[in-house]
Amino acid sequence: MRIYPRRAPMGWNSWDCYGAAVDEATVRANAEYMAAHLKPAGYEYVVVDIQWSEPTAENHEYHAFAPLCMDAYGRLLPAENRFPSAAGGRGFKPLADYVHSLGLKFGIHIMRGIPRQAVHRDLPVLGSGKTARQIAKTASICTWNTDMYGIDPEKDGARAYYNSIFALYAEWGVDFIKCDDIAREMPACAAELRLLSDCLAACSRPMVLSLSPGASLPEYAELYKETANMWRMSDDFWDRWDALYEMFGFAEKWCMHAGAGRYPDADMLPVGAILQDYGKENRSKFTRAELETMLTLWCMIRSPLMIGGDLTKLTADELTLLTNEELLKMHASVRFTKPVFRRRINGTEYAVWLAADAGGTCYIGVFNLSDTDADGLCIDANELELDDLAAAELWSGKHQHGTVLVTDPIPAHGCTLWKITENR
Repeated sequence: MRIYPRRAPMGWNSWDCYGAAVDEATVRANAEYMAAHLKPAGYEYVVVDIQWSEPTAENHEYHAFAPLCMDAYGRLLPAENRFPSAAGGRGFKPLADYVHSLGLKFGIHIMRGIPRQAVHRDLPVLGSGKTARQIAKTASICTWNTDMYGIDPEKDGARAYYNSIFALYAEWGVDFIKCDDIAREMPACAAELRLLSDCLAACSRPMVLSLSPGASLPEYAELYKETANMWRMSDDFWDRWDALYEMFGFAEKWCMHAGAGRYPDADMLPVGAILQDYGKENRSKFTRAELETMLTLWCMIRSPLMIGGDLTKLTADELTLLTNEELLKMHASVRFTKPVFRRRINGTEYAVWLAADAGGTCYIGVFNLSDTDADGLCIDANELELDDLAAAELWSGKHQHGTVLVTDPIPAHGCTLWKITENR
């Protein structure tokens, strides 16, 4: 059953803070925090990222050719030493049931293809007379992870394998699938993506499909929109200004493709405590101004909002940023976004973006992309294709009226975000 969420998914993903090593207690604690503090703002997905079947995972580095937990049909299972409730063949169902009991949704990461271990053992494919070795495409491998071989969509039994894993995930109660090693592997993996997507759509439970890693290829935009709900615009996004600066270019390429149920993904939000697996407290290096810029851009372009930091270690200020009511209203309601201009004015590089919802409410984002503070900017309403206007700044709450939008001074890497409350 295909799902078309009218709003870009919002939630938490374990990768930024715990890499491949997240465990059940940590997932439960983050789910509990989300239910108490973030669910009212619209956050709902709790996603366990890569290698949940790897018993010895320690951090963001992968153990090459590590033994993985799987069943007799080559389907990966949670490592019981990390996810104790999976014991006895219960898989992720007990954890998913707990997440659901909090009024939230549960997601997992998968890699495209079939485990190499299953192929080497030549395990049977459930629902088929074929074996793993007969459906594997052994020349199709991930360049950064050794767990899987690709699947040859032309082989008899390939569809049965994908049907079998999604049937298992449906039994567990999974609501969200992040499929990796596929988004940028075009055109080589286009047929496998179509097969995977069709099998997911045919299973008994609706699940959001997210594609990674980026950078996705704009020439395959229609394929992504046909097969998935979200796909990564960029490679992994971390707490560096150069990465946030670069995201404006990705946003310009992809903003036109956002629509109900289909969302270009600017990647996780590295807010708060990240990289927790190295035995010390690492926190996002973004300044307050940079965090406002990141959240403003993500919301204007309708990117999914998946928090990457450990939720239980958020500060009060970080929680306030992530739950800004007016910002999230814009994120939910915007139906059109475009860059207005990007230019250097009096030594400052500005980017100005316009977004609008179905009811005609407009939002103007003014971003200072320079490394120094800016005095501010005056923008004629005509340049924004607007008339005499009244505007409210959503971060500060300030108001103004007239034919010229005048921003206050903008700190380095910061922004102002204006909601046009009247346009005559």
